[in-house]
Amino acid sequence: MTDKEILRRRVAAVRSMLDIPYFTEMWDELERSAVNACINAAPTDNETRSAYAAEARAIRKFRSRLNFILEEAKAANNAPA
Repeated sequence: MTDKEILRRRVAAVRSMLDIPYFTEMWDELERSAVNACINAAPTDNETRSAYAAEARAIRKFRSRLNFILEEAKAANNAPA
């Protein structure tokens, strides 16, 4: 399998995930829940706050990576020969 085929399959997988409305809604809810839990943690509970903050960062990074894959594919398609 060539690099181009791998990229094409990866982009197709990302597009199919992002085309599912519930996929986006689910990740929105997970991120919102993690942020709210971080904000509402007891002022002295640094461990819990840190864990929820890490969860929110991981969710954002995952979503950012999906969008990066799509942008990378767009750039590859628009690159001059």
